[in-house]
Order: sequence, then C-alpha cells, then structure tokens
Amino acid sequence: MYSLSISNHLLTDEQIVEFITKGYLVLQNDLPPQLHKDVMDKIYYVMHEEGNPGNNILPRVPDIAEFFETPIVKGALTSVLGPDYYMHPHRHCHYNQPGNQAPGGGEWHKDGYWSSMRSHRPWWAMIFYYTQDITEDLGPTAIMPGSQYYEKFLGDKGETLLPTGKAGTMVMVHFDLWHKASLNVSNLDRYMLKFQFARLKEPEYPSWNHKNKEMVLPEGTPAIHLNLWQDVWDWLRHEPARSVAAKTIDDYDLSQLKADLNAMDASVRGRAADQLGLIGEAAASYVSELGRLLSDPVEAVALNAAYALGHMGLAGTRTLLEQLQHGSNLIAKRAAYGLQGSGSIAIPGLIGTLGHKEENRRALAAFVLGMLGSTASEAVPALIMSLQDQSQWVRRNSIEALGMIVHPADQIVPALVKALKESLLEESADSAKSGDLYVQNQTYIINKNGYTAALSLLRAGKEGDADIVVDALKKALNSKDRYLRAYAAEALSHVRTEEAIDALIRFGRSSRWCPDTHKYSTF
Repeated sequence: MYSLSISNHLLTDEQIVEFITKGYLVLQNDLPPQLHKDVMDKIYYVMHEEGNPGNNILPRVPDIAEFFETPIVKGALTSVLGPDYYMHPHRHCHYNQPGNQAPGGGEWHKDGYWSSMRSHRPWWAMIFYYTQDITEDLGPTAIMPGSQYYEKFLGDKGETLLPTGKAGTMVMVHFDLWHKASLNVSNLDRYMLKFQFARLKEPEYPSWNHKNKEMVLPEGTPAIHLNLWQDVWDWLRHEPARSVAAKTIDDYDLSQLKADLNAMDASVRGRAADQLGLIGEAAASYVSELGRLLSDPVEAVALNAAYALGHMGLAGTRTLLEQLQHGSNLIAKRAAYGLQGSGSIAIPGLIGTLGHKEENRRALAAFVLGMLGSTASEAVPALIMSLQDQSQWVRRNSIEALGMIVHPADQIVPALVKALKESLLEESADSAKSGDLYVQNQTYIINKNGYTAALSLLRAGKEGDADIVVDALKKALNSKDRYLRAYAAEALSHVRTEEAIDALIRFGRSSRWCPDTHKYSTF
C-alpha cells in the first residue's frame, strides 16, 4: 500500500486524535543542517534583492521541494489527507523582521479558503515550515489549539501556543486553525514557509498506523466537542457515524440534562447537548430543545447541538433539515454541519432542498451532499440539474459535490467537463463579473466555477472518458485564473494519456521557471 519508508512514519491513533481535537501537530524533519542553511541563504537573497516571489517561492528556490519529500512529511500528510494528496499551487514565504510591530498584519485569522464553505472534516491542511532554529524570541507563527471549528474568534478564551524547535520544525495544521505571526524581538530575520495541501478523495480506509477503533482522548483533553470529534474520527476511518455512549440510558439523568440545556453557563449547555448526542436515538425526544440551541449565541454550544442532532437518527435529521430550510442563514449553516453526521437518511431531504427558493439553502444542500461523498450517489441527477441553477454559488457547490461523489462517473465526468468549458467561455466574455457579494468574495479566484470544475476533474476525471476530459483540460491551460491552470495541469498528469502528456509538455515549455534567471542574471 505504501513504501516501507512512509509506512514507518505514518501517524499513530494518538496523533490523529490530537490533530482532530487540537487542530495541529508539531513534527521534526530529519534533513542535513547544510540543506536548511543553503535554502535559508537563497531565501535571504531572494527576499532582500528581488522581493517576495509569492507562489513562485518553490520554483525560485527549488531545493525547498526536498523538505516535503521526506518520509516524515509524506507519512503525516498521507495520514491526514490520504495517499494521493495534492500540494496546492498557493504557497508563501512569511518574512518576520525584527522590530515589526504588526508582522503579517498582526491579527489572528484563518487563511482564505479554496471552497465556498469551510469543512470541519480535513479536506485541506497546511504546513508551517521553519528553515532555522525557531525560538519564541524569533516570532514563530502563533496558533490557537482547538479553534479550527469556530468561525468566530475566541479572543481571550482561547489558548495561544508558540511552537519552537530546531531547523526542520514544522507545524501541520487543520486548514481552518486560527493563527497569526507573533512579534520578533530578536535581532535576526525569521522565515517560515507556508504550504497548503488538498485531499483528493474521501477516506476509503484509515490511512495512518491505526490500531484502536475507539477514539481515545489524550489525558487532560477537555471533552468539549465529543460528537463533532467522533464524526471526524469515524469519517477518517470510513465508518458510518454512530453514537458512542459508554453507559446505558439508565445511567443518565435525562431530566437534569434537559434542565442543563437552559443553563446560564454556556459550558453547561454545551456539555448537555454533547451528552445527549452521545446517547443517540434514545434521546430523540429532546430534538426540539436541541434544535433551539442551533441559535445559541455561543458558537461552541450551537455546534454541539448540531452534531448531537446528526447522531439522533431520523428525528434529529428532520430537525436539522427543517432548520436548513427555514432557519436563519446562520442556523441553516450550522444545521448543514450537523447533517454530515446524519448520513444516508438525510439524502432525500437534501435533494428536495436543492429546489428551495433561497439560493443559500440550495447551496448548503449541495455542500452537505458533497461531504456525504459516495453515499450520496443517488443525488447525482439532481446535482447535475443544479449545474444550471441561476446562482453561481449553487452551481459551484454542485460542481464540487460531484467531484467528491465521483460515481457514476459516466454521468458525473461529462457534466464536469461541460461546466468547465462553459466557465471558460464566460471568462472569455468577461461575464463572470457580478455585483453579487458571493461572487466578489475570494477575489484571488478569478473563475470560481471553472476553478472548482478543474479541481473536481482532478478528483474524478481519470474515472471518465479520457478524450473529453483532456480536451477540456487543454483549453483550461489558457485560463486567466492561475489556480485553474494549475489544477488543469495536475489533472492532466493524473489522466496520463499520450495526449495529456503532450499537452503538459507544451504547457511546460512556455510556463517553466528558471531559478537561475533574475534581474541580476537575465541570461
């Protein structure tokens, strides 16, 4: 399945649980110190003489690639994202100068994301890589453990951690973990290489060194989101969502839990919702109370209610679907996350919601169907119909969902090819400009639907008719969108027919980067 070197460096159950609960792992690469020094010297030259090359940091300093080809890095990324993960074309060298009082803007943030909605399940990850010994004085990137599931910043309620270590220290984080640059109070420049990675298909088996089917929390871990964490654990193990109560229903004081749902203390409300979710369908009589908590002002409480409902069978699923269709926009979004845990019983209601009068409800339904993956194959005809939706948001989510579902490929792949070609025509006609706020978001993606179609073809294209896939991807190599072009090139490498390889060679001739050519050495 894996090479021996990677198999020896897969993560353990304990590390996967730590990643699920805390959102990060600190790892140490085993490479010669001289390699790190040589790369540091090249980065110093580039940053000071030429300026930050942005996404081109890798072709400008190609030795950086060696950092991400080691068994340690491959084992960690394989464990979290599966064996066929993809290095995203966005990467950045973060330069933290001594005395800068607002490095990187100085604010806590999540990175701009690449789908239309953030995913709690790890479809994406990042690595923060340090090429020098990193101390707190040098201003490492600060992270907030466990914050990856929150859209609202925790502020003083969150923990701040400054990872440190020798050159080769890397912090692998859930893509949505809150982070920021900290102050560099030393007299040295600090460099950090941020690289992003994408999962290409849903888990088919545990891709780490898996021994124990039960999710065992590390000692001292606060039991904050047991149902949410269990959902991610089960998904990574390719197991259906389940309630995991260690005790029988008789051991719970249900009346007390019901009272706790109305407690003034948010932590008490959240814990009660979590406990009811662990009981599962046997606690289904409390779905209305949990449904009310989807509007809780404390995000952690609302998330617990959403995931608890997702573990309560048909009654919980009906409540979530009701809120998806008729709740406020915020409540509907929270309900969508909970519906992931409902599994196949949610699919008929989600298909019905694709016809909802409000675009955000249709878009959320498509998002959930994508998260359900191959389980949602019965939704494929409805999702293909949604590719004609008047809303770009709905079309984009439907495109991504089809790429996650994959089969039946004979229906999905032609639909994705058509969507890609249509987006390229719109791009050429400059008709993608819009006053719609959704379209104006993520300005770093010029052609959102085409970008997503290329990503979906990267995920599913090799399962379909190679001729029509390669024809569309060859056209996409001329897109105005840099990320669409990158996805198209990668997708061609996966199809790997003679025509696909020829297209890649031709593309490479005009787009290759020479690391020895710069303003001081132009030829």
